Amino acid sequence: MLVLYEKSDRVATITINRPEAFNSISPEVYEELSDTMIRFRDDPDVWVAIITGAGQKAFSAGADIKKMLPRLADKSFALPPGIMRGLNIWKPIIAAVNGLALGGGLEIVLACDIRIAAENARFGTPEVSLGLIPGWGGTQRLPRMLPWCKAAEILLMGKPIDAQEAYRIGLINKVVAREELMSTAQEWAAKICENGPIAVRAAKEAMIRGMNMSLDDGLRLEESFFAGLATTEDFKEGISAFAEKRKPQYKGE
Repeated sequence: MLVLYEKSDRVATITINRPEAFNSISPEVYEELSDTMIRFRDDPDVWVAIITGAGQKAFSAGADIKKMLPRLADKSFALPPGIMRGLNIWKPIIAAVNGLALGGGLEIVLACDIRIAAENARFGTPEVSLGLIPGWGGTQRLPRMLPWCKAAEILLMGKPIDAQEAYRIGLINKVVAREELMSTAQEWAAKICENGPIAVRAAKEAMIRGMNMSLDDGLRLEESFFAGLATTEDFKEGISAFAEKRKPQYKGE
């Protein structure tokens, strides 16, 4: 399997499993990753996903140039929808970046909601050095996440930055020792799972949809989500648990 899917305690761990090639994205890896993300989206047993790469050297070094680029040059070839483009998943996704995250690898990271990196992680978009630009969202997500000048530095120079610099500019949430990466990601996932899953998904959807709206339209969207959540069984459970001073037992209903 080129992409592994494991689940435990409401959390799915998705691993790009091509360590001998720095977890680079071949057409086959891309298709398996797309299928796996759809599986996560539709799996009622899991509320959060962690994406990582196999081995210690790379999250993903990006597209497998020899295998992917000839296919992309074929105008009749179409990639399936992925989290980088075309696939909306409102469940939270955490990137556990265990090494290189370059090109398409960085674009997978950018499509995640929370990003935790090992100390040896490096981030970059080297496409311009090949006469290309990022094709899976890099030119659109980076300027939305970072100050324009920092996004331009990463995109136009093609020079990778290390984990500490990525943290300093707000590209990632936390830097940890390599041996603490997965346990930290699992702790964050478990904390999210303590909250109402419908509310968590609504909060993510409101943020994403609201980015392309005026403030007034975004506030109306938030109001409609708020009203809908107030009718859920999870909300009733949350209020009861608060009054009874106990942990809520959410069911996603």
